[in-house]
Amino acid sequence: MHVLIVKISSMGDVLHTLPALTDAMQAIPGIRFDWVVEEGFAQIPSWHPAVDRVLPVAIRRWRKHWFGTQQREERVQFKRALQSRQYDVVIDAQGLIKSAALVTRLAKGVKHGQDSRSAREPFASWWYDKRHTIDKQQHAVERTRELFAKSLGYEKPATQGDYAIARHFLTELPVDARPYLVFLHATTRDNKHWPEDHWRELIGLMANSGLQIKLPWGAEHEHQRAQRLAEGFDYVEVLPKLTLEQVARTLAGAKAVVSVDTGLSHLTAALDRPNITLYGPTDPGLIGGYGENQCSLKAADGNLANLPASQVFSELGSVLHCYLSE
Repeated sequence: MHVLIVKISSMGDVLHTLPALTDAMQAIPGIRFDWVVEEGFAQIPSWHPAVDRVLPVAIRRWRKHWFGTQQREERVQFKRALQSRQYDVVIDAQGLIKSAALVTRLAKGVKHGQDSRSAREPFASWWYDKRHTIDKQQHAVERTRELFAKSLGYEKPATQGDYAIARHFLTELPVDARPYLVFLHATTRDNKHWPEDHWRELIGLMANSGLQIKLPWGAEHEHQRAQRLAEGFDYVEVLPKLTLEQVARTLAGAKAVVSVDTGLSHLTAALDRPNITLYGPTDPGLIGGYGENQCSLKAADGNLANLPASQVFSELGSVLHCYLSE
């Protein structure tokens, strides 16, 4: 059986889809997947052993110049690649009008998706041949696992979902003289940032731990923040600019991670690394870290400035008791 997945973005949503593939792989021997995903996240599906082909799209970029010559040619090439294969099943796991109208309707195969009561955008269900009711009051991972089970005709496992990508990174892990932590300090919204003085206080509290701290970054303003956080601490390393795969390898080798609410926090969970995620205005209940050793610390009033470094340090100590000095 060959199945097309339409799950375009965001990073967290793409990662949350992986356990559903593992369920299907175990339930249906020989099943294979192609996956349509935003170009910036195209590496992620390729890490899963059941994925044959990744079909990148650039809807975010195309929208800026939809009628440009280059953009039109890229869309023609994408459509040609998409329609080059007849699929047994097409699963739109995005549940948005843009995914259904711009991608799913063009694919060859019986199209499955959430019904109008379940989809994030009810009108998206118009483009599906088979519509499924999916319980909204469960974690995003479980919603997607339920959608795949109903679309492909097997019982959703009662066990916790398996991302099945950690083993991809078991080889060529970073070789370091010292065990290390990763602090993921960058996120997209200002009110999801933990204050820099809190980060520096936490870093200071780690002085006698014997652990190195690594600070990744993406954009230049994040690089500058990382440099400010590291200033004066010889056990803190500001990493060079890394690809997503290189970031994943760095996370895979970490003893633990402390993170704000960001896509890389979900990547940490997918790699089965202990992770403490700091939440302010967002609710981790249905979209938080999914997996083993995932801890959420939420500011009681939604203001991360009121989540003290001492509380995070205490939680980190319980995770790393064998590495921290008494």
